[in-house]
Amino acid sequence: MFKKILIANRGEIACRAIRTARKLGIATAAVYSEADSNALHVAMADEAIPIGPAASSESYLKIEAILQACADCGADAVYPGYGFLSENAQFAAALADKNIEFIGPGVHAIESMGDKITSKKLAIEAGVSTVPGHTDIIRDADHAVVIASEIGYPVMLKASAGGGGKGMRVAFDEAECRDGFERASNEARTSFGDDRVFIEKFIQQPRHIEIQVLADKHGNAVYLNERECSIQRRHQKVIEEAPSPFLNAETRAAMGKQACALAAAVNYHSAGTVEFIVDAEQKFYFLEMNTRLQVEHPVTEMITGFDLVEQMINVAAGKPLEFKQTDVPINGWSMEARIYAENPFREFLPSTGRLIRYSEPADIENVRVDSGVVEGGEVSIYYDPMISKLVTWGHDRNAAIATMKTALDRYGIDGVTTNIPFLSALFAHPKFIEGDFSTNFIAEHYPDGFTEPAATDIELQQIHAAAAVTHFLLRRQAGAISGSLFPATELSHGQFVIVDSDQSQHPVTVSSTDAGIFNLQLAGKTLQLQTRWKPGNRVIEGQIDGETFILQWQRTSTGYQLASGKLSRPLQIMSTRAAELYCHMPIRKPVDTSLFLLSPMPGLLVNLMVAEGDSVRAGDPLAVVEAMKMENVLKAERDGKIAIVHQTAGATLDVDQKIIEFEQNS
Repeated sequence: MFKKILIANRGEIACRAIRTARKLGIATAAVYSEADSNALHVAMADEAIPIGPAASSESYLKIEAILQACADCGADAVYPGYGFLSENAQFAAALADKNIEFIGPGVHAIESMGDKITSKKLAIEAGVSTVPGHTDIIRDADHAVVIASEIGYPVMLKASAGGGGKGMRVAFDEAECRDGFERASNEARTSFGDDRVFIEKFIQQPRHIEIQVLADKHGNAVYLNERECSIQRRHQKVIEEAPSPFLNAETRAAMGKQACALAAAVNYHSAGTVEFIVDAEQKFYFLEMNTRLQVEHPVTEMITGFDLVEQMINVAAGKPLEFKQTDVPINGWSMEARIYAENPFREFLPSTGRLIRYSEPADIENVRVDSGVVEGGEVSIYYDPMISKLVTWGHDRNAAIATMKTALDRYGIDGVTTNIPFLSALFAHPKFIEGDFSTNFIAEHYPDGFTEPAATDIELQQIHAAAAVTHFLLRRQAGAISGSLFPATELSHGQFVIVDSDQSQHPVTVSSTDAGIFNLQLAGKTLQLQTRWKPGNRVIEGQIDGETFILQWQRTSTGYQLASGKLSRPLQIMSTRAAELYCHMPIRKPVDTSLFLLSPMPGLLVNLMVAEGDSVRAGDPLAVVEAMKMENVLKAERDGKIAIVHQTAGATLDVDQKIIEFEQNS
């Protein structure tokens, strides 16, 4: 077995690998960029080695730096995780030259399966069902249009070396094909250093289902069931689960058999994933093989009981698999939600900044959090915006979903905006609960983007009641400190007015008898709220007339903010007289920014498509901003004329920084 493993990655997967290595009694060495000097994986490893500047191209993607780190620490194996150099055959070969074991497949398998064009040809030879398409390189946008016309729209343009939703575009006509080719090739060049793009038929209303394979160096291979990964946004997975609510046993076995056949065809060893799209009749087509561990691997671990990182280490060390296909179970159900630093209310734009508060859901059975951050850490523009993976298990699918909802409600993150409200809405969506969805689910149900769902009467009642009780307890605490601060009667009885974010007013009275039991008069109803909440706690949970609730709570400059997973409500609580006067206060009007194109996120201005004096029409592209490895095209919202260009290509932008100013009469 290995004496020391160098973890050639960062974030949650680096922490995940370190935990398993520690369990096996193997020492670990972390590598880190200048931006990650205080990162969690650096603190967790037995030693840590700096490898360069923040940009991944100068650190985590620099083979020479990783090789030098191995020499410095004496590592005899490298664990690559996913992303970065995990599917880089040159890296694996360089390690082999240094007699360092690459904890992953061989060079031939990486080269064959890492290139989508080559892998598709090999899949056809291995008898694997494939999607119709053009497997040769597309030369330019004109060539892309010709090929797309031959295949028939819609088509998918895909980076040959791509992954993680990067370098992928769907085109329904010639214009989208030309633009999609440019965007896909640019993203591929930026993310993978390889701008090759190919085209295949885009199958509408598909399911995205993948098979986890595991093979050793002795010719043994098994598949560890499937994962359903159909809930995606812009081809990037949002929710994963195992098993799939769609597949039957026969289709699962057929997909698993083909996945293992493909692995055998390239002499594969280690963990790998064969991805398929599946149509409504359960006909399946090969997409690609990922020669690494997948982000969503925890759901497979939860239903099988196997530690996949441990299996990869054992295989790399030359050990044979200790189990057969018949030993692979499907025990219960597992769900995974990817927690991202992004704003779901602003088209999911990345959100960067310091984690002022970071509190993972605690004391919930069957919950696992794989994270690589700590409170006080920073989410930067240089890397993927994923904060963590929240994973739940249940005896059945409904139980796993219910646990996930509770965990999302208890997850506390301040300092950056996250996608938790969106995730909570997805898990509560009736169609998702029924298992009735495809990869188009988000586009179909949120065609205009995500907006906060309207609060139900029950949800408003819970928020108002919880706010009243916390306010009452805070006043009682203050009164206990100074007996003259409030009349003695207010320590057991309070009467307030809740002013909601929509300016509506809700009188409420609160009285307390036994510890943790509060009687309320609210909206013409008599309620009883039970809670053990104490001032200082950020989560208030309990029951209102027997119904359980969980809410995030915090003070604001003007009152309180209460939120469930999917709802957030700023409130003010004041006396009856203050509420009467509040009605006469003027409402501040928002600043008019309609004459400006503002950067919606921190990032790099990679392209500016207009100049001062140019006339533009609604929908015309104006600029391209790159953040967290993704290109975002900013378009004109209406017809107009450019008055001032405030930035130049190559500029580093802050959120809401001016890029372009339009003429007043435009």
